[in-house]
Amino acid sequence: MRRSRLGSGNVFVDLGFRDAEERLLKAKLATKIAQLIEKKGWTQAQTAERTGLDQPKVSHLLRGRLSGFSADRLFAILNRLGHSVEVAFQQRNESPKRLTRAS
Repeated sequence: MRRSRLGSGNVFVDLGFRDAEERLLKAKLATKIAQLIEKKGWTQAQTAERTGLDQPKVSHLLRGRLSGFSADRLFAILNRLGHSVEVAFQQRNESPKRLTRAS
């Protein structure tokens, strides 16, 4: 019988990446960016024009090829799309402390 193994909640940790937390953050940010672009109905060219990226970089972003994107750069793209990013830090058994990054 095969035993099921529960994951950590971060696929990058489960795959053994040293920078797993950063990879997960970037994946979440890229997913949100893709959702916003889809909601607006923009083409890659329209997205490039509005975000200051070139079309090939938009393509990489939308396909999850994130090695050329820092989390800070993804924050900036979200800002250009009219959204701010809120980060919460929480020690166990405490209320979250929030920081908001706006353009």
